[in-house]
Amino acid sequence: MTSYRIHTADTADEAAKEPLEVLEGAFGFVPAAAGLMANSPALINTFFSAFGHFRGGGTFGPDERQVLLLSNAVANRSEWAVAFHTLESLEDGVEPAVVEAIRRGEVPADPRMAALSAFTQSLIEQRGRVDDAEVQAFKEAGFTEEQVFEVITGVAISAMTNYTANLAWPPLEDSVLPHAWKTGYLTGA
Repeated sequence: MTSYRIHTADTADEAAKEPLEVLEGAFGFVPAAAGLMANSPALINTFFSAFGHFRGGGTFGPDERQVLLLSNAVANRSEWAVAFHTLESLEDGVEPAVVEAIRRGEVPADPRMAALSAFTQSLIEQRGRVDDAEVQAFKEAGFTEEQVFEVITGVAISAMTNYTANLAWPPLEDSVLPHAWKTGYLTGA
């Protein structure tokens, strides 16, 4: 197994320091996936910029963003990202039953969150080739045409963190550890 360095703002190249400093200020630590992405200034800076636009310029509320990101993590079978976004989802007001359903690979009972999670996972599984009925179901749940494309942004951002974590298997941070997840947790796995 190849070993990759998990950088901090003190160990990262100058071109990768700023995102790590901001993340440490926001979370009180540098999330391991971000520390890994800092091995490539192009990757960490692309992620940081894209996430800033997604969060700051996007139309999803904090709870919806987390449902989208947690659904991505489950679809990508990223154990680190599922644990991290479980913590973030609960902190951003996602109902625990919604979080638990997504972690099991099930559709949440909440109709709006179910539509968001299902559309997100289908977009990943179908590699963007969702049919018109899936887009219509997403919109009938109260989402907009713009948000169809905004889901793509979330999928792209998640690919960066999920794939990094899947490649390098970072340890879970202490605050994330209670939310550890294994792919075997999925229903029927």
